[in-house]
Amino acid sequence: MGRFGNQADHFLGSLAFAKALNRTLALPPWVEYRFGEPKSVQVPFSHYFKLEPLSEFHKVIPMEEFMDKIATKVWPLTDRTAFCYMARGQGNDCNAKEGNPFGPFWDTFNVDFVNSEFYGPLNYDVHHQDMARKWNKRYPPQKSPVLAFTGAPASFPVQQENKDLHKYLVWSDRIVNRAVDFIRNVLPIGAFIGIHLRNGVDWSRACEHLEHSPNLFSAPQCLGYRNELGIASQEMCFPPHDLIAKQLKLAVKKYNAKSVFVSSDHDHLIPFLTKALKRMEVTVHKLANPEPHVDLAILGRANYFIGNCISSFTAFAKRERDVNGLPSGFWGFPPNRTGAAKQKHEEL
Repeated sequence: MGRFGNQADHFLGSLAFAKALNRTLALPPWVEYRFGEPKSVQVPFSHYFKLEPLSEFHKVIPMEEFMDKIATKVWPLTDRTAFCYMARGQGNDCNAKEGNPFGPFWDTFNVDFVNSEFYGPLNYDVHHQDMARKWNKRYPPQKSPVLAFTGAPASFPVQQENKDLHKYLVWSDRIVNRAVDFIRNVLPIGAFIGIHLRNGVDWSRACEHLEHSPNLFSAPQCLGYRNELGIASQEMCFPPHDLIAKQLKLAVKKYNAKSVFVSSDHDHLIPFLTKALKRMEVTVHKLANPEPHVDLAILGRANYFIGNCISSFTAFAKRERDVNGLPSGFWGFPPNRTGAAKQKHEEL
């Protein structure tokens, strides 16, 4: 579902699901939507991440290898069943290939389904309600050797219990080399601050729904899964320029940073930030040809990171930094607090 940040949330949940059911996870390709392409493009999992760290946690196999070497034995053409909670679209069917990216995804592997299986009322939360045992009782491997879902067997945003699984998502050498090369050869020597700005038109429209969706997208990463740390504000979702400049100046001063790296879906604000930081003699940079995954690898190596509380792209960077013990913050959060309220937030 969605673009890379959302898919990464779903992947961590799927990994936990496979582990709990003790089933090998066929690592799906990442779904990408490229300008000028009429359909989604499926990029092999290993293009962005290493397989070895995942294998240390659980049994995994690239989808390509599964289809090429194993599928014909355990998943015959005449018995390919699509699993969904309830009928999807028209008729009493999962319609697993209806729409984009569903059709292009399965067509990449020449998969057609002959049956549909509705697994409701089972769910993907394997941390409660003895759910893994219920899945294995209803769908034992001997009877259902392959569970092929119409969507990821995971929730969005990522369940709190699954966040630490991010430690097993390790960037491929290609991504790491590009990130390290940029840091060494473009950024001046010294500490740097990494920031993520969501400011495209689509994001502006999404932020308009905050009033009715206080836990919009990845808001739980800073507000808590029950809004125990507050309610999302417009400043968190679409921070004004003066707030960005203020927080960035404080971070630059605290970490004695020599540069700032900016990742953005639209406007990197390079001229504005350069002017705002001029007296501090700090340079502002972005990739000449931005690539989201390289951006994330750079953000993961910053001395300090400031991201968007609501964004799943920020959530990816925040989780990576968390598992590596690196500090992070969010635009407009926490709001100014005093006394007991501030102490309570710090404790949480």
